[in-house]
Amino acid sequence: MSRRLFTSLAAIATALVGAQAQAQDFAVTHATVALGDGTEPISDATVVVRGGRIAAAGAGMATPAGIPVIDGTGKWVTPGIFAAYTDLGLWDVDAVDESNDKSADDSPFNAALDISVALNPASEHIAINRAGGVTRASVTGFNGKSIFAGQGAVIDLGADPQMLVQPRAFQVVSLGENGAKLAGGSRVAAYVTFRNALREARDIAAIPAGADRKSDVLLTHADAVALVPVVQGVQKLYVEVERAADIRAVLALRTEFPKLDMVIVGATEGWMVAADLAAAKVPVLVMPMNDLPAQFEQIAATQSNIGRMTKAGVKVGIGMFAGMNQPRYAPQQAGNMVALTKVPGATGLSWGQALAAITSIPADITGMGGQKGAAQGVLKPGAVGDVVLWDGDPLELSSAPVKVWIDGIDQPLTTRQTRLRDRYKSLDRTYLPKAYDW
Repeated sequence: MSRRLFTSLAAIATALVGAQAQAQDFAVTHATVALGDGTEPISDATVVVRGGRIAAAGAGMATPAGIPVIDGTGKWVTPGIFAAYTDLGLWDVDAVDESNDKSADDSPFNAALDISVALNPASEHIAINRAGGVTRASVTGFNGKSIFAGQGAVIDLGADPQMLVQPRAFQVVSLGENGAKLAGGSRVAAYVTFRNALREARDIAAIPAGADRKSDVLLTHADAVALVPVVQGVQKLYVEVERAADIRAVLALRTEFPKLDMVIVGATEGWMVAADLAAAKVPVLVMPMNDLPAQFEQIAATQSNIGRMTKAGVKVGIGMFAGMNQPRYAPQQAGNMVALTKVPGATGLSWGQALAAITSIPADITGMGGQKGAAQGVLKPGAVGDVVLWDGDPLELSSAPVKVWIDGIDQPLTTRQTRLRDRYKSLDRTYLPKAYDW
C-alpha cells in the first residue's frame, strides 16, 4: 500500500471514529435565524441546542448560563438541508461499475432491493455535501430492467459510521415514458404490470403462512412480500411520473388500492393538475426551473411549476438530486424560486417558502416531519439539532456554511477538495522541473 493511500485511509478512519462524540450544548446569538417552517427570517435572533435537540429559537430570548455561545453577528442560521431523492452513498465513480450500487440491471429481484445495505458513510460525496450544509437525505436506487427500483432509505450525513436513520422508508416505481419502456413498450403495459404487482402483494398478505401462491404469479416471492407494506399504506410509494395525464392515472389507482401513501416524483406538468393533487393530498418532489421539454411527457414544462402547485395547496419539496446534480446545490435551486417572483408573469416562492422546500417539507414528505420521533428540517423545540451557520444569506450563491452540526455534534467540513487546496496552495517550488521556470 502506498504511503499516500495509507494516509488518506487513515484520515478517513480518524474522521469517522473521532466524530462519534457526544452532542454538544451551545447557542448562536445575534444571527439572522430562519426556522425552516415557511416563515420569514428573524433578525438578531438566538438558537439554543441542548442534548442534541433544538431547545429554543427566536428573538428576545436569554441564553442559558454555562453553555458555549457563538456570536452570529452578520451570519445566518438555518436547519440543515434535507435533500430529497438522492443517490448519496451509493457510488464513488459513476463510470466504474465496481464502485456503483445505484441500480441492479441483471438482478432477478426488483421491489425487494434494499439500498440500505450498500450505503457507504466514507463516500466522498457524503463529506462534500455535508460541507455544503446537507445534514439529512432520502436515498434511492434507480431502475434496472423493472418498473420497480426498490426500497429507499433515510440517512444523516454525520462523520461517523452510523448513517442509517430509517431503512426501507419508501418504495420506488417508474411509470410514464420510462416505465413504458421498461414494461414492454407502452404505458398500457406499465400500468398492467404495476396493478398486477399490487394485486399479488395484496394476495400474498391474505394467504396463511406457508400456503402456496397462485400459479399465475409473476413476481418473485421476495418482491411480492416487499410490496405488502405499500398496499397496506405502511410504506410510502414514490411514483416517478411527469405528464399531467399520467398523474391523473396514478391518483386514480386509489380507487382500487385506497391505502396507497403516494408521493409524485418529477411532475413536470404538475401545475396542470394542481387542484387534483391538492384534493388528493398527494405531495410532490420536483426539480425546479425545468422549462426545456426534452421529452414528450414534459411539453408543458414551466419554471412556474412549483409556484403554481404551491399556490394551489400542494405540498411541494425540491428534490431529485442525483449524479453530478449534487444535493449541496439545493440552496441555489431554492434561491432561483425566490428570484422568479421578480420575473413578470412568473410564479415563484417567498424566501421562507423556498427554504422550507429544501428543509422541513422534504423531511415531512419522507415521513421525518415529527411523526416518527423528533422533527427534522426545522428549528423548533424538540427537533433534531441539525443546524447550519452560514456566512450570509444561504439562498445566495456567494454564501457558504461556516459550521454544521448534526444531532448537536459539530461536524468536520474538510473534503478531498479542501485537502487538495491546502496541499497545493503553498507548494514548495524548489524542486519543480525547469519546464516550470518561466
